[in-house]
Amino acid sequence: MSMDRTRPAGRRDQSGPGPRSASNGPRSTPGGPRSVPPQRSRRLQPQRPLRPHQWFAERLLAVLSGQRPVHWMLGHTIGEAYDQLAELAPSTPLRATHGSRPVLRHCRGAQPATGVVEAFASIAAGDRVRAMAFRLEQGADQRWRCAAVELGGERLTADAPGCR
Repeated sequence: MSMDRTRPAGRRDQSGPGPRSASNGPRSTPGGPRSVPPQRSRRLQPQRPLRPHQWFAERLLAVLSGQRPVHWMLGHTIGEAYDQLAELAPSTPLRATHGSRPVLRHCRGAQPATGVVEAFASIAAGDRVRAMAFRLEQGADQRWRCAAVELGGERLTADAPGCR
């Protein structure tokens, strides 16, 4: 038997196993069967930071579904928005139905004026889908705060029917 290295039977490419040494490791040829595939990163790609309306939609959903207390929104609301949330949160209008936790399906925003974002979101819980709209205003300190919230076409106020 010869000590020469030859191509295995059935191999059709023209590259054969090249000489190996401890210093250069395995031979790799571009596109050849011995080429080493590039290692894929197992780390997750960094996600883009959430836009203000997406961030607020998640927070409003958490409060209105009873997952978080209303004071979690303290400092993130202006005007009557916090008072409205404080009165409505105990009734949990976006609570889970039949054991399915509500999730944010879509959230889109529009900027009708500088420093203002009007957004809408659809929330799904099981086979039920609800709509939520809200307005964000940017203060002099460049922070966004929620100024108004509407749910399913009805304005969220303490005197609205079905809110007590």
